[in-house]
Amino acid sequence: MNHDVPKPQAGPSQALVKVKAFGLNRMDLLQREGKYNVPPQAGKILGVEFSGTIEALGPEETGDFKEGDEVFGLAYGGAYAEFITVSVHMLIHKPQELAWVQAAGIPETWMTATQALYLVGCFKPGNNVLWHAGASAVSIAGVQLAKAGGAKNVYVTAGSTGKVDFCVHELGASAGFNYLEGDWSQDILKATDGEGVNVLIDFIGQDYFQKNLDVAAIDGRIVLLASLSGTVLNGVNFGAIEKKRLRLEGSRLRSRELSYQRKLRDTLVEHALPKLRDGTLKVFIDRVFPWNQIQDAHTLMESNQTKGKIICTIE
Repeated sequence: MNHDVPKPQAGPSQALVKVKAFGLNRMDLLQREGKYNVPPQAGKILGVEFSGTIEALGPEETGDFKEGDEVFGLAYGGAYAEFITVSVHMLIHKPQELAWVQAAGIPETWMTATQALYLVGCFKPGNNVLWHAGASAVSIAGVQLAKAGGAKNVYVTAGSTGKVDFCVHELGASAGFNYLEGDWSQDILKATDGEGVNVLIDFIGQDYFQKNLDVAAIDGRIVLLASLSGTVLNGVNFGAIEKKRLRLEGSRLRSRELSYQRKLRDTLVEHALPKLRDGTLKVFIDRVFPWNQIQDAHTLMESNQTKGKIICTIE
């Protein structure tokens, strides 16, 4: 920790939170390398999700929060720290059933999955759903949300047999496909008797674009959350967009205005939090590091070998 950085002060409708744990996300790696378009209110300190205890509240409306409350929440930045100031509208009371490390792994991951599935993907019970990067933290949440929401089938792609098995046997995905061993789009079309998937959430971009169009069902929705393989398309036949009446939409949660994020928080509290409390939905944590091993934590994330969240704790 850099003790030359002053302790932040809570502004209007903000809370000062003493951080117990924070979660890592792939955007942290990009921001560290100067490759992420950081919103102006984010500041220089990495990290967008955390759990901790409210130490102080600012003036004006602060809802039902008080000093000493155990909370977790989402921030525009600054979670890799001992203290963080954040709008109370992005805080959630931490249930006693959840440990600090579990709570820290919920905000960005589960809100992103909720947003992609419901707000952007317009998911409905009976839909076929495909989550790429099936063993990533967001897709782990998304597979569970889709199943709990009444999906007809939930499919995943992943880069190893171990990850596919995890998605099927631990998360309950209907089927998983190793993208290194065959044509996943043809496999999914076969599994759905040619119907395809109604909602598709993608993090890959360029390399998957054509196959996403191929595997999408009539009136399908394709949600693009990242473009890890690139953004330039060559030789793509996009006739399916018109022919199938497809809708493609990109989204980034971090750049959304506070009112949108507050709505998403409320959706998470209403639909997912009760199931997280009773264990129906699970926060899968791959590994926990002490904060002073943050470089090791980033190295692990860069290895693409994880199945679930990487969390750091602050003692």
